[in-house]
Amino acid sequence: MYDVIIIGGGPAGLNAAMLLGRSRRKVIVFDGGKPRNRWARRMNGFLTSDGAKPGEFIQKGREELVKYGVELKDLEVASATYSKGQFVVNDADGTVYHSRKLLLATGLKDILPEVEGLEAFYGKTVHHCPYCDGWESQDKAIAVYGKDRSGIGQALAMKNWSADVTLFTDGTDELQRNDLELLEANEVKVEKEKILRLEGEDGNLQHIVLQGGEKRAQQAMFFSEGTKQQSDLGEMLGCEFTSAGVIITRRLQQSNIPGLYVAGDAARDVQMVVVAAAEGAKAGVAINMELQQEDRKKVN
Repeated sequence: MYDVIIIGGGPAGLNAAMLLGRSRRKVIVFDGGKPRNRWARRMNGFLTSDGAKPGEFIQKGREELVKYGVELKDLEVASATYSKGQFVVNDADGTVYHSRKLLLATGLKDILPEVEGLEAFYGKTVHHCPYCDGWESQDKAIAVYGKDRSGIGQALAMKNWSADVTLFTDGTDELQRNDLELLEANEVKVEKEKILRLEGEDGNLQHIVLQGGEKRAQQAMFFSEGTKQQSDLGEMLGCEFTSAGVIITRRLQQSNIPGLYVAGDAARDVQMVVVAAAEGAKAGVAINMELQQEDRKKVN
């Protein structure tokens, strides 16, 4: 019987594990090895680790947990259930584990635009988060991908980082007159023709090729096509979700299931590495306090 099983070995899961390990709790962390930012060259916006390589950041975190006796399993979890005050977890090899508390830190995955060649540039010069990668794209020719009217807000926001911003609607023509006037007033160009493919070298975007054969010189692209849960464990356990598909949590990362906490991108909040780590710390403290209350002897 573990005090806590943590599913997800990213910043949220590892930071929670550190606080719980330091609280002398018996903890095991499962990590399937598919973090959301695994394509990124650098991890930005995290004080003291700004510009770190994501893989090296995770490896350093794992090494720091050793002295606290936290167990690490490089395995995905196949199923998790809650019954009679305890959690039962089955890993991908069929081994069964039991715990008093469970933390989901399984994260999200981005829905990528269906554009030929995009994956070669994703995490390098094609991004979804301007706060993570806008600085590196400053003053470049920035493309914003958004079908119908979905890219308007992001196109306007990217003016913060560059004067040269073009909204590509990829063959859709749903922009209204007031949309076009707003974009024109803010000097955002609009390209409605369907995109054929992206071109460039060594992960560096150089051109967006349109269906008619014309090429648009672009050095970076941002998109926001939405996300989906990396794991279906939240649904399996009966968690409540927002309309955006993230798990609803209370102030200290508690879910609607007793003893089940959720931290990181899988829960509702700003989706950044530094925020995920902070949520993991909050969850770790809250879980330990809950365990303390349960273990404390009562006086009549």
